[in-house]
This record gives sequence, C-alpha cells and structure tokens, in this order.
Amino acid sequence: MVSDGATRSWWGWGTLEEALDSGETDALVSRTAALMPSQDLTVHAPPVVDDDLLPARRVTPPPSLDHLCSVDPVDRAAHTHGKAFRDIVRNLRGDLANAPDLVLRPRTEADVVAILDWCSGADVAVVPYGGGTSVVGGVEPRLDGDFAGAVSLDVSAMDQVLEVDRTSRAARIQAGVLGPHLEDQLRPYDLTLRHFPQSFAYSSLGGWLATRAGGHFATLHTHIDELTESMRVISPYGTGESRRLPGSGAGPSPDRLFLGSEGTLGVITEAWMRLQDRPQWRAGSSVHFADWASAVEAVRHLAQSGLHPANCRLLDPAEAFLNAGVSVGGGVLVLGFESADHPVDAALERAVEICHDLGGILAGASPPGGARDASASTWRSSFLRMPYQRDALVQRSVIAETFETATTWDRFPALHAAITTAATDAVREVCGVGVVTCRFTHVYPDGPAPYYSVYAAGRWDGLVSQWDEVKAAVSEAIVAHGGTITHHHAVGRDHRRWYDEQRPEPYAAALAAVKRALDPAGILNPGVLL
Repeated sequence: MVSDGATRSWWGWGTLEEALDSGETDALVSRTAALMPSQDLTVHAPPVVDDDLLPARRVTPPPSLDHLCSVDPVDRAAHTHGKAFRDIVRNLRGDLANAPDLVLRPRTEADVVAILDWCSGADVAVVPYGGGTSVVGGVEPRLDGDFAGAVSLDVSAMDQVLEVDRTSRAARIQAGVLGPHLEDQLRPYDLTLRHFPQSFAYSSLGGWLATRAGGHFATLHTHIDELTESMRVISPYGTGESRRLPGSGAGPSPDRLFLGSEGTLGVITEAWMRLQDRPQWRAGSSVHFADWASAVEAVRHLAQSGLHPANCRLLDPAEAFLNAGVSVGGGVLVLGFESADHPVDAALERAVEICHDLGGILAGASPPGGARDASASTWRSSFLRMPYQRDALVQRSVIAETFETATTWDRFPALHAAITTAATDAVREVCGVGVVTCRFTHVYPDGPAPYYSVYAAGRWDGLVSQWDEVKAAVSEAIVAHGGTITHHHAVGRDHRRWYDEQRPEPYAAALAAVKRALDPAGILNPGVLL
C-alpha cells in the first residue's frame, strides 16, 4: 500500500515523492562524473503516456467483467514491465510494445475464476501481477505463442489479513497485500511476518510466494518458503488449498508445487503464513578485514556456528566504499542480532570473537536498544535508496544493475573469480569503463549467496543491448561453475535459457505435464519457466 498522497511512478521505482531530491542527485552525479569522466550525463525524462504511445487494444472483455477492467493508458503502461534496469530503459524510451490490452483487478476469488474462464475460452494470455517489482521479466506480457491478446491480472484489491491464529502464530492473508499494509494489520497482535525484501514497500505476499522471494535477514528463515503454512491457488483446472500443518511427510508437498511457479500454474489468492513475535532485543556491529579471503572465511565460520545472526552482510572493498563510505582492504562485515525472547549481546560478542580470530577488527558497535553503528547505518540508508539512485543513473545513460547467485563454500572462490572476470571483461569490452562490486546477502552453513552490482558507462541508444551482453557473459559463468541462475530474483523470461540448463530434464518433463493439466489452454504467464 503506497502511503497516503504518494504517487506511484509508472516508469521507475517506488513513488515520485520518494525519488532523489536535488541534493542527493547532485552528489550522485558528482560521484558518477568522477568515476566516469567521459560519460554523457544528459538527463532523459520519461515520455508522456497516452493512447498513441501504446499498441491498440486487441480484446474486449465480456460485460460481466467490465467493472474490474481498466484501459487507462498510464495503468496499461505501468503494467507493461517490471523494475529491472532494461525495463526502466525501455520505459524511458517509450518502448511499450508489450503493454497488456487490459488491466483486470479482481476483488474476490469468484472474480479470478471468471477471468480465467473467459481468458481460457478466448485465448487471452493472463499475467498475474502483485506489486510489479519483478526484475527478471516476470510480469511483462512478452508472449511465447499466438494469443488473441493479453491481460494483467492485478490482485492488489485482495489485500486483507482475514484471520489470525495467535496461539499457533499464523495468519490467513490475501495475496495482494503489500508489505507495509500487511505489517500494519499484524501489529495490533504484536506479530510480524518478518519478511523484508528490498522491494518490501511495493511488493506483495503473492509475488513473494510465486517467486520464492528472499527477505532481508541473512540466516535461518531467509526465503518465504519457510514461512508458508498452506496456500490457496486458483487455476483454470480448479481451486486447490493445502492443509494447515506444522509439517507433513504425506508425499510431495502441494505448496512446493506453487512456490516459485511464477504465475504459470495458477493464481495464488491467499495463504496461511507463519508469524513471529516482534523483536525486543537487538545488537549489532561492523567488522573490518584487511583481506577478502579471511573475511569470507569468517562469514563461513559464523554461518556454521549456530549463532544465526539476523544480519551477516559482507561488503567487498568496492561495495563498502561506494555504498557505506568506508575504505578498507578486504571488506566490511555488517553484523546484527535480534530476538523477541532474550538479550542478544552474548551472541554478538561471540560472533565478534570469531571474526577477531580470523583477522577482523571491530569498527563499531551498537549500544543497547538497537541503534546501528555508523557503517551499518550508512550502508542501510544507501541500500534503501539504491533503486532510486539506479533510476537517476539510468536517466543519465549509466548502466547500474545487479545479479545474484548461490553456491557451496568449497566452490565459492572459483565461482567468484569466474563471475568477477566475466563481468569485468564484458564491461570493459562493451562499455569501456565500469566497476563490479560484491556483497553477501544471505549465508547458509553450506554456502553463501553473493550479490553483484555493475556500474558502467553506457550509450543512450544502446543501453539494453549493452546490459544484455554483460548479463549473458555473467550468466554463462554462473551456470558453468555450478551456481544457481537466481537465488531470490526468480526466473521470469530473462533467466529462462539458463534455467533450462540448471533444471534436471525429468523435472522439466514433469513440470510441463503439470502445466498441461492445470492450464490446458496455456494462458497463464506464457514464456515463464517453460
């Protein structure tokens, strides 16, 4: 739910009111000019959206669905792309060739059934849409196959917490609710879902479930999967609901079929989610390392220690300098602990000891009560502003995008070297000038999830093709060295060809068979996963 009075940007991230102010913009442009002295930083404003900018509508809904339908040009434009770099570029250039014919906003499950019935019979593709924050082409009607048209099925009107089980700490929640509105509804019960992806303010529960989203916390319940008790999904075949259970060994999990299905097998309408008491105790610090390998080794020891830090985010020197304002030789580790039950100072103290044994130097610590040290606070502020900074850079023809993966600890050094080399070489060849940074977003006992950022000089008339070349080089390196093509950003259309390589062939055949059974007309998000 966007805050009162705020205007959601149709072309970029978030709201117009939260975009960079003049001071932030001037500082960003100054840093960019210093990094890329020859870059043309001319600002490109978004176009005015009207019917002339959009393709003609190809389908007309039956009268029974008219009250759910929008053909407003800005609404159609806003539902054309997600929020990846290449999406923002195309929006700014007025490339809306794949705009949906209609935006349909169901208010009830009966509405969803009626929409799927019409679309199945009329050969109209349906792209489920929650908050629209996909960065992998997951909500774009870029269709495989011949369809009469395409609609964006926006579930944002279905946004209520319907039931709370305080005893079991669970709630039945509609899929269209955005992060802040969800937490507002849970707050009177002193409960939280405790799932905070960077897109939290503008992404939906249904989107998190459909993409197996990762939250902000570095260990334990990192993915939405682990917070899911049961799900309710509507497909053209029918409506299915799994049983609420804390655990079950009764065959393959029905929920696992739809978690990560990205709208291809059905429309998630609600779910029972596992909740937690709100944290009362917090403690954190940042640790500096002179050597990257030692920093990585310290994080491995922490991940395998059983301490379960809430935050265990390792920034390489470039990431630390650009986004935390810290100059360091090996990296900065941002540590944080929290609990609803007990103080966490002892856990932080032990974590710092582990880091110290591997050459880490304590750089700052939070006092009791949870205030963050300077490095952590600076990085967190930058983290929350990154999407807005990205948009401002795109407007000035700068490539600013990310990619992420996960691997086991034994494979990480080779994978990291391969990715860094592939990205650096591709940036040099395609752009001439650029920087590649790395940070760990999540860590597990058996491996890390490294997250890479690329900042490179671009050409306004070639930004999409430039990024696509860099992305392809990096993706090939990831798959060749045993990483996953995505840890938490989903597959969408942009990762499809590498997902095909990662996915076992028998599983691909089984998934295709499930698709045929649940969606005989093949209308649900064509081109995603399959």
